Amino acid sequence: MLHYAVVFFVIALVAALFGYGGIAPSAIGIGKILFVVFGVLAVASFIGGLLRGR
Repeated sequence: MLHYAVVFFVIALVAALFGYGGIAPSAIGIGKILFVVFGVLAVASFIGGLLRGR
């Protein structure tokens, strides 16, 4: 999922450079959502790994 977040972030940057106002906000929004989802899954995986290790 981090890969998708990075891809949408790059799309947002390219859209901002070329001035496509309609693409940039949606790509940034999708990138933010994917980043949050990745962060939650990473924390859950870390906590699960700690609990399983006991």
